[in-house]
Amino acid sequence: MSDCIFCKIANGEIDSKLIYEDETVAAFRDLNPQVPEHILIVPKKHVAKITDFTEEDKNLAAHIFVDVVHEIAKKIGVDENGFRLVVNTGEDGGQTVPHLHVHLLGGRKMTWPPG
Repeated sequence: MSDCIFCKIANGEIDSKLIYEDETVAAFRDLNPQVPEHILIVPKKHVAKITDFTEEDKNLAAHIFVDVVHEIAKKIGVDENGFRLVVNTGEDGGQTVPHLHVHLLGGRKMTWPPG
């Protein structure tokens, strides 16, 4: 999608210090971090929200939630003490950018409910 900021970041059109990248996924630090370690993981393919994943996207979803999350958590040092994954979906769910993104949050003890 030509006007999507996350597409532009993931595809290198906007300079960003990626902390992870492969052929299908990019990850970078949130510009407005809510915790010490706040990473956004985005597919390079434009998917507006998690409910837009198709049957053919199953491998991409598994790659993000298993391989990529594990590698990033280890890289930023939150794999041992724990972290939180958040996917906001739709306006009522708090999604502000219409491109699927997974928040990896860590670096401090999390509380519940989140708010």
